[in-house]
Amino acid sequence: MTGSIAALGAGLAVLGIGLGIGRIGGSAMDAIARQPEAFGKIQTAMLISAAFIEGAGLFGIVVSLLK
Repeated sequence: MTGSIAALGAGLAVLGIGLGIGRIGGSAMDAIARQPEAFGKIQTAMLISAAFIEGAGLFGIVVSLLK
């Protein structure tokens, strides 16, 4: 029973990671389409945000598997 709950928690964490990074990517593409000259700043902010989401998601996966 505990293993299935941990798997559910890990799955929800992965789902959240995918949705978050997808939303960041889509928003960044919209921003680049509106202001192509700001590509470098937008890309940097996008990568930093994606890294923070990955870190938080991996933390969620580890916590769900430890319990």
